[in-house]
Amino acid sequence: MPVPLPSPADESADPPSAAEVEAICGAFTTALGGVDAITDLQRLVITSVTESMTGYEVDLTCLLPVSPEQLGRALARRNALWRTRILQTMLMGELLLRPIPPEVSRRVESYFEALGVADDMLTVTRRLAEGSLGLALVDFRRSGYEGSWDADHVGDALHTTRRLDTPWQEDPADPELAARWASLEQCPPGSIGRGVFEFYDARGFHWPGTPGSAPPLLAQHDWVHVLADYGSTVESEIEVFSFISRANDDPRAFSLQAMVLSLFETGYLAAGAGLFEYDMGHVSNTADTMAVRMADAMRRGALCAATEDLLAIDWFARADQPLHDVRRELHVVPKSERAWVAGSVTAFERGGISPYQLEQGRSRAAEAGRPYRSYGASVG
Repeated sequence: MPVPLPSPADESADPPSAAEVEAICGAFTTALGGVDAITDLQRLVITSVTESMTGYEVDLTCLLPVSPEQLGRALARRNALWRTRILQTMLMGELLLRPIPPEVSRRVESYFEALGVADDMLTVTRRLAEGSLGLALVDFRRSGYEGSWDADHVGDALHTTRRLDTPWQEDPADPELAARWASLEQCPPGSIGRGVFEFYDARGFHWPGTPGSAPPLLAQHDWVHVLADYGSTVESEIEVFSFISRANDDPRAFSLQAMVLSLFETGYLAAGAGLFEYDMGHVSNTADTMAVRMADAMRRGALCAATEDLLAIDWFARADQPLHDVRRELHVVPKSERAWVAGSVTAFERGGISPYQLEQGRSRAAEAGRPYRSYGASVG
């Protein structure tokens, strides 16, 4: 029997207590480990996310098991969104497993049932646990963020000259769109628009609206690279989408984080967002640092004051604004010291660009007959 949601008068909006955090983490280890211990990767991610999001350091090895019913009672005064966010971290832990044991999938679902909430990614993880990768891909595409796509709502922000019927649809022949992006070179120094121009110029990226470019919706996330101070390596992409998914008030945006983990950690997705191709192990290969970087990106996203989807903002309306003003307006807080130490970098410093991107930038500059400009970006 699900634990009822509280009435508005009884609902708690206070920061989580130590007792709640202990119950939450006990539920994570119970659901994800069962009779076996959780993996080292899961442990690092869960402890990092817990500390970043709550301020509590928790030793997962010292916790007692917490059943779905016990977690429900511990979170009885929390609303549906609060409960969903907590259980999405459990889902994230599940998505770090390859393969996903069917019993883990069933246990995770039982926590959602006990708390009276749901998430589209549950269907995806169930398919993965059953070994039905094809069906999981179908469910992934029609669930979560992609399933909530509203072309009429987002279309104006993308500035395409034709309607895009699917979120990651390409638009390789749109001269007006390409000219709009190229005009960012004229934005004032220090503005967010000028930062995006330099981001593209250093990497040799094609302007949206031209052959070889990213889908217009995906190109929106490049503004967030500059806004939130993230480079363009795969590890930085994980940070960016962790930030974007958590900044969105709609919990369905969690599927964006699930997407990058499925592309760049477990390989459950062969391709995503119309451009990315899978490249496994980018969290587990440096788990002690990537767990910290991903968790800090989630914290910063949660604190972001954007009132709409960051991929649906008309960034061109802000292009001439100083970058620091846009950060202040959207309450983009600095990275934590731990994230910097763990290797989180900006787009315009050492480690902020991949070798392939650097070579592309040099090649395109040579083709145009001009010196190459990296704007400080170099390979780590």
